[in-house]
Amino acid sequence: MKRFPKLTAGMLAPLAAVIFGVVLFLFEPMPLQVLRNAVFDQYQRWHPRLYQHVPVRIIDLDEESLKRLGQWPWPRTQVADLIDRLQKAGAAAIGMDIVFAEPDRTSPKSMSAIWNLPDNIRRRLEKIPDHDEVLARTLRQGQVVLGFAVEREGPERPLPARPFRVVFSGEPPLSFLHPFSSAVTSIPLLESAAAGNGALTFVPDSDGVVRRIPLAVRLNEQVMPSIAAESLRVAQGQSNYIVKTAAQKGTGVQEIKIGGVVVPTTPRGEIWVHFTRPVPDRYLPAWKVLAGEIPREQVEGHIVLVGTSAQGLMDLRFSPMGTIIPGVEVHAQALEQILTKAYLSRPSWAGAIEALVIVIGGLTLGIIALSTQAIVSAGVTVAVLFAAGWGAWTAFTRYGLLLDPVTPSLALLITFILGSVIHHRTSERRQRWVREAFSRYVSPNRVDYLIDNPDQLELGGRRQECSFIFTDIAGYTGLMEKMDPAEAVSILNAYLDQMITIAFLNGGTLDRIVGDAVAIMFSAPVVQPDHRTRALKCAIEMHSFATRYANDLNEKGIAFGQTRIGIHSGEVIVGNFGGSTMFDYRALGDVVNTAARLESVNKHLGTLICVSEATLSGCPGAVVRPVGSLILKGKSTSLMIYEPVTTSGKKSIEPERDTAYEAAFELLKERNPDAREAFEKLVWERPRDPLVLLHFKRLQMGEEGDTIILREK
Repeated sequence: MKRFPKLTAGMLAPLAAVIFGVVLFLFEPMPLQVLRNAVFDQYQRWHPRLYQHVPVRIIDLDEESLKRLGQWPWPRTQVADLIDRLQKAGAAAIGMDIVFAEPDRTSPKSMSAIWNLPDNIRRRLEKIPDHDEVLARTLRQGQVVLGFAVEREGPERPLPARPFRVVFSGEPPLSFLHPFSSAVTSIPLLESAAAGNGALTFVPDSDGVVRRIPLAVRLNEQVMPSIAAESLRVAQGQSNYIVKTAAQKGTGVQEIKIGGVVVPTTPRGEIWVHFTRPVPDRYLPAWKVLAGEIPREQVEGHIVLVGTSAQGLMDLRFSPMGTIIPGVEVHAQALEQILTKAYLSRPSWAGAIEALVIVIGGLTLGIIALSTQAIVSAGVTVAVLFAAGWGAWTAFTRYGLLLDPVTPSLALLITFILGSVIHHRTSERRQRWVREAFSRYVSPNRVDYLIDNPDQLELGGRRQECSFIFTDIAGYTGLMEKMDPAEAVSILNAYLDQMITIAFLNGGTLDRIVGDAVAIMFSAPVVQPDHRTRALKCAIEMHSFATRYANDLNEKGIAFGQTRIGIHSGEVIVGNFGGSTMFDYRALGDVVNTAARLESVNKHLGTLICVSEATLSGCPGAVVRPVGSLILKGKSTSLMIYEPVTTSGKKSIEPERDTAYEAAFELLKERNPDAREAFEKLVWERPRDPLVLLHFKRLQMGEEGDTIILREK
């Protein structure tokens, strides 16, 4: 009778794990989606699609073409010459991965309006055919598909031309297709002359990788095909698309028929792209086409897509192969798959199979983990996980099926771990908890120490003196809005990598990263008696790097803001907060909030670093300037703040005390009437010194003393 309650409690563990796995499966949180996509990407790297010769080619506006023929954009007459040569070579369809959104500014009429020319010469220039009209005449010769870019949010613009018809079979598909509200199209003269018109925009996943491309999108309640679909339609000389939805209502698109080709799709009208390794034969340089050096058989009967691999034209995409490829190649590889019928698919029954593995496998592994030795249950778990992975891998390599091994494996692994935790001894459980938990968020140089000295950690929280650094980049949100996302991410990652490296070299623990902001903690989880000195030294080194980094980018024309830093020390509660499923190691207390507030205080003071007196008390010999006794918004007591004297990002230069400022500040602090004259003199000597200007303006406004009341956060 005494064992029955224990057995029941033990049996609840695998059951809870199974339920948790089912919940993960149903809700698909973003980290799980990213992990699953990473597995699918790895499949492609291990087993890429074998390239087969199909009538699809890319006419590449590559670096050599730009070098030989001039930078982009080329005159429309040159584009017309390129298309004309492809038409005469017998191309089945010519897809332009280019948007001609504005009239050609190199046309004679346009240039004559700019140049200061005699009237007779201007009239002669205006008689020369307009470049756009030349291109339009070439487009009317047939087989050319223009591209347009769709936007989720944009100004109201005319809809793209629709030289095709879309027929629905079954439930209307509009609610399932990717929605867009605006489009940037080619000029009407060119659109009306083209045989087709297709969307160029991709819909990458959250990590920026293009894994699927839509064959059709929704644009203001209209179905619009992609440039790949339009090129295939024009190549067949067909007029119709037939979008078929599944028989079961609400399950989405099943297939899209393009002329005589039926393409199975995802419920959102997409196809998974199975990429090949780089294939040079897929590309034909544009300069060779214009030079007449391309054999006719390489173009005749082919669908050719005109696009660019030139890095400067910014049409590059992240692929599952772990490389960056031109956007036009993604369209080309999709067409290759369609023509060879080498599809990847995630069938509708995949979810049922994965859920079944979670439920049956989870309960089985849970019972085994509770009733057998650790080595036996571990062996069975490894075998089951291997079987799940091997089954998913086999389905991919043999049948092109995308079955998710991640969610079932996580659920099975969690079940095994919970069963093993109950079965194992308390000491083993504690050591595993330390290794698995703290290795996720304690600085690398501290992990080994914590594992060797687990008594340094306490479950829950404990009071401890710590120091904190908070950093933030001024104006970064505005910069992100103006920059290309890929470039912005690269710049930010390089910045964060060095900032965190500096923190780790000084023995700091990374508390968290929020966008461009970084929070660093000292003296936790391992006590550091010199945590105040470490924090100040770390902050100054961060400031030095951040200043150099921002200056370098500013010289390149990138408006990267300066980094603001706040430093404060005091007693906080440090420990593990959360539960058994998710947890986080951090510090709680007013000290943490004050350190964050000191970072934001910089923008009101004009400074870049604010350090509290509480931190400076442990930093003998620190060279600083007094800022004032601040009363933060919502606080009733003042806090003495200082600004470290730095050397503006330069290395190997020792800072010197600012004795003139200190003397003026002392007069201010004593409410001496001579303070105004002292600061007025400093303003003339250094008109850009933010603290000098701050106190001079205060004195002009009739304020006295060193107490500064902040009415904003």
